[in-house]
Amino acid sequence: MATQVIILNGGSSSGKSGIVRCLQAVLPDPWLAFGCDSFVDAMPAKMRASGEGIVFAADGGVSVGAEFRALEVAWTEGIVAMARAGARIIVDDVFLGGTASQRRWQKALGDLAVLWVGVRCESAVAAGREVARGDRTQGMAAAQADAVHQGVYYDLEVDTTRTESLVCAHTIAAHVG
Repeated sequence: MATQVIILNGGSSSGKSGIVRCLQAVLPDPWLAFGCDSFVDAMPAKMRASGEGIVFAADGGVSVGAEFRALEVAWTEGIVAMARAGARIIVDDVFLGGTASQRRWQKALGDLAVLWVGVRCESAVAAGREVARGDRTQGMAAAQADAVHQGVYYDLEVDTTRTESLVCAHTIAAHVG
């Protein structure tokens, strides 16, 4: 069965978004891209600083509440519905819950053909990117660099520490069935 969904998991500033843009350029068919950043940005501002929504702590920690989880389920189900309707989908996510985050996706995706991709980046390099971006809480990249991968199964892993997004995209594209 041909791949219907590509899920990229990696910490903040690991290079997922760049890889997604490159994948859309190198894959022969059109692929829609959805990322956790756009999901968070779509939430009402009051939920981006609420215990029921999502809170970014000064030390880079992230915590989410019940309202966030409810909207996350709806977002996930919407993405899965598009894949079931025939769209090819790339998801850029941060598995804050490691294995539990992957299980939520697995349950929603069911029998769809998925390519699970781990996007790794050395903590210090990701932290440098975080500072350069200027739109992230400092410390988030370091806190997430390894934690988001704990207990997560991948079909393929790429490392953006010293590898450009385009090279990573070509590596991933070679595994898309």
